[in-house]
Amino acid sequence: MNVVSFIAKQIPVSEKQITKTVALLEDGATIPFISRYRKEATGDLDEVAIGEIVKYKTAFEVLQKRKESVLASIEEQGALTPELTNKIRGAETLTLVEDLYLPYKKKRKTRASAAKEQGLEPLAKTIMQQREEEILFVASKYLNDTITTEELALQGARDIIAEWINEDEKIRNRLRRLYQRKAAITSTVIKTKKDEEESQKYLQYFDWDEPLHKCPSHRLLAILRAENEKVVRVKISVPENDALDIIDDVMIKTNIEACTDHMFLAISDAYKRLLTPALSTEVLNLAKEKADDKAITVFAQNLKQLLLASPLGQKRILALDPGFKSGCKVVCLDQQGDLLHNENIYPHPPQRQTTEAIKKIRSLANAYKIEAIAIGNGTAARETEAFIKKIPFDNAVQVFMVNESGASVYSASKIARAEFPSYDVTVRGAVSIGRRLADPLAELVKIDPKAIGVGQYQHDVDQGKLKNELDTVVMSCVNSVGINVNTASVPLLSYVSGIGEKLAENIVAYRSEKGGLESREELKKVPRLGGKAFEQAAAFLRITSPKNPLDNSAVHPERYRLVSKMAKEAGVPVSELIGNKEAISKIKLQQYITDEVGLPTLTDIVKELEKPGVDPRKKVTVFEFDPNVKTIDDIKTGMKLPGIVNNITNFGCFVDIGIKESGLVHISKLANEYISDVNAVVQLHQHLMVTVIEVDIARKRIQLSLID
Repeated sequence: MNVVSFIAKQIPVSEKQITKTVALLEDGATIPFISRYRKEATGDLDEVAIGEIVKYKTAFEVLQKRKESVLASIEEQGALTPELTNKIRGAETLTLVEDLYLPYKKKRKTRASAAKEQGLEPLAKTIMQQREEEILFVASKYLNDTITTEELALQGARDIIAEWINEDEKIRNRLRRLYQRKAAITSTVIKTKKDEEESQKYLQYFDWDEPLHKCPSHRLLAILRAENEKVVRVKISVPENDALDIIDDVMIKTNIEACTDHMFLAISDAYKRLLTPALSTEVLNLAKEKADDKAITVFAQNLKQLLLASPLGQKRILALDPGFKSGCKVVCLDQQGDLLHNENIYPHPPQRQTTEAIKKIRSLANAYKIEAIAIGNGTAARETEAFIKKIPFDNAVQVFMVNESGASVYSASKIARAEFPSYDVTVRGAVSIGRRLADPLAELVKIDPKAIGVGQYQHDVDQGKLKNELDTVVMSCVNSVGINVNTASVPLLSYVSGIGEKLAENIVAYRSEKGGLESREELKKVPRLGGKAFEQAAAFLRITSPKNPLDNSAVHPERYRLVSKMAKEAGVPVSELIGNKEAISKIKLQQYITDEVGLPTLTDIVKELEKPGVDPRKKVTVFEFDPNVKTIDDIKTGMKLPGIVNNITNFGCFVDIGIKESGLVHISKLANEYISDVNAVVQLHQHLMVTVIEVDIARKRIQLSLID
């Protein structure tokens, strides 16, 4: 089995496509580069399909590494046979490899190993054969200073048999199938935790029982979190009689009671003491892995929508980080997001310096020619928004509420300290709020995605998987938008295909020294940015106002000569071909098809020539919450309220209705018909009109509905 055939069994992609994609990956190509600029090689696979190939390629490599380790260990013991070698090399799962290795795995001292040391293995084999009617007499032959009775000898033999049963591949596989069909998950509260206030959030799991395969991912993760916090005990079980019948069917061969009685005892012991703990843990881990995958997928979908949120663009922005007692931190930013001014105002209680605050904001808006105001959506946000909207500005100023999740994390980070070494965390946080309005992607890449607040159970899932998936999402978003190489920060540049953190630092250092890059070709002069990095990165980096207009487009430099031929055919220079639909329509694509360049690439080039460097993100729009709703006390059942989706989970979506607490639209309340995928109905930042169906002020919970 090779990597291509392994992957082909997992996903519906041809072996030819997989072979080409794997070759590109091993040559150092990234997913964004392959999906955009190597369509002919892969058969036009998209990022999702290539991501799956990467996933299973990694799984194959892990499997192969484990096989080699297992083979080496068994060979070291002198127990490796050609038949066993073939079985291990042909195994397609880690589970099968571990089953084959189990009899040879080095163990701490067990009851079975102690019995073997006493020379009881032949007695165990005799019982296993189930032909001896005088087993008590046979057992008497194994007595010694330690094994002083026949029953002790038989007990030792049963311990050995129990271990053999536990290591039997056929039995373990049959039991696994039983667990897949009939495993139940049960959680019971720990008595000492029952009345604790912190435990009440897990109240529904104090006495819970359901089939494991029906337990949705979010509920399983919640139950396991309760277990980790030592609130409940969790148990995985199957019907015991069904399990014992499976083992009996494999192990019992005759009706000679003298042996079968001992076999039944050994079977029961093997099941309860060895198989149940191992298989329960295995099946729970597998269920947890699947739940992790679902939670990570939802988080990744949310993150992608958040990163590709509508940007306001290069505007002069006044940003406020609202507060009551500590006041509102105010910063003014220029079109590039650079800090021009900062100070505090105190329009709210207890100071109530409203008049002074109005004068100050008007003065700053005029002095810095402010075009938009960004207000963080935390404490005092609605009050600050109402205050700002009362100000009679001399020029039109748009007012936006901005999600500030993670701003405090950024403000205390190494990146923020490097950007603003002379300012405290309050200034950095306000700057982040303003920059998020201008370009969410450019600002949010500076923050650990887990701190942005668009997932659930992100601290409970496999952290390695989560990081890999989120890094992939960030890279995809950054490269789909395209980056201005002369203004992008190091964190933003580091996500560009083929760049990474060190090259990003080198690019920033080079442009600082040279006053900016004038062409993509100049990237080759950046220290340590070689040919492979240039190939992977160049098309995702933009040069504004370049000598070659293609440098500000998604056309790859390797196709510049091709575009020049197209321009010649159309009878115009390249600069006049761009955006000229009439000239572009004269191009006959068929004549440019070669072994390397096919219709998919040519079509992409034409689309880019028609609208070069177009930002795929939608334009930002102003949103108005209900002005009469300021706290949860203002919420009443039956109210219809405007809201913005601010988080999506497997069980529904959370909606910001303009107060501190977000409301939940359960998946059952998203539509009149059955919904299995929340993202099929709503998207992050979507504007909705919701109906309040329940308000629990004590628990600060609001239930909403999209069903009219």
